[in-house]
Amino acid sequence: MKLLSYTITTAYPKLSSGKRKVINTINPHSYCMAQKDPIFKSALQEADVLLPDGIGIVWAAKMLRHQKIQKIAGYDIFLHTMKFLNDEAGSCFFLGASEQTLDLIYQRIKREFPKVTAYSYSPPYKSEFSPDDSMAMCAQVNGTNATVLFVGMTAPKQEKWVYENQHRLSPHIICSIGAVFDFYAGTVKRSHPFWINLGLEWLPRFLKDPKRLAERNLISTPKFIVTVLKRKFFS
Repeated sequence: MKLLSYTITTAYPKLSSGKRKVINTINPHSYCMAQKDPIFKSALQEADVLLPDGIGIVWAAKMLRHQKIQKIAGYDIFLHTMKFLNDEAGSCFFLGASEQTLDLIYQRIKREFPKVTAYSYSPPYKSEFSPDDSMAMCAQVNGTNATVLFVGMTAPKQEKWVYENQHRLSPHIICSIGAVFDFYAGTVKRSHPFWINLGLEWLPRFLKDPKRLAERNLISTPKFIVTVLKRKFFS
């Protein structure tokens, strides 16, 4: 977790002086989506930190660059940040999810990170936000002076929203972490560590909800594998 430690424990003091960092994650599915969505692609490419949240990205780095990297899930960056904030008696803001999910997050934070001051806002549930929606969301976040903003509105909506509104936001660290809101609230169960350690975190989730995750696992993953192999052997 060297990159996590550097990003949070080393960069954080510098961020408090005004330097903002946007942290995103990438997996094979988001890579494939980005090839068809130029705004999403820019959001990923221009992030200050892009973490490999997928065993496919780890494999691609080894195949194409002979680099051994570690998978770092959104849940990892979330817990690492919360531990740091607890040590610093810091504050964070949760943007996204339902009021019920946010309330469950609050209750768990009180138990596990009692020194962290947490705020939240549940934005309108829609595929695309209007300018007025975004202004209201930014106002809610900035009104708290929170240091860290966690955005949980699923990809690519969350990354694109941050990319288009980051200049309006005051937090020093902005993390798009999607399903982590549901994992931490307990409304969706994360895969057992056994599957995570095997690099198969996706498998139990797919078996539980194959219809929703079919494109991710049956279309994007094979497409990503073919893309990597083509670059490896034919370019």
